[in-house]
Amino acid sequence: MGNIFSILDKIAEERILEAMERGEFDDLPGKGKPLRLEDDSQLPPDLRMAYKILKNADCLPPEVQLRKDIRTAQSLLAGIQDAQEKYRQIRKLNYLIMKLNMSRRASVLLEEDQYYCEKVLDRLDSKKSD
Repeated sequence: MGNIFSILDKIAEERILEAMERGEFDDLPGKGKPLRLEDDSQLPPDLRMAYKILKNADCLPPEVQLRKDIRTAQSLLAGIQDAQEKYRQIRKLNYLIMKLNMSRRASVLLEEDQYYCEKVLDRLDSKKSD
């Protein structure tokens, strides 16, 4: 079997070199740009292809989507001035964090911390009175 593969490797290499000489690879998209290689060494080998298919389809695993939603809610929270709207956004953020924490089978020490509405509202009220 080893000889067959080495022969096929040589044939493939020759054909690639011939195509390069004819200029068949000159107008390929991304020519001259570095390849974007992805490190999937942390994934179990049996899941790598499935994750690649999901990624190419622009689908995220549920935990990753929740983390993305949490970061979006956090950035929105930073720009809200109205106390009631801020309270609603904090409730939404805490719900997302709770959902993420419940979806994982991990130590409580690895859970995301929730935001505390009373502290935020007290701080907002103190800034208004200044």
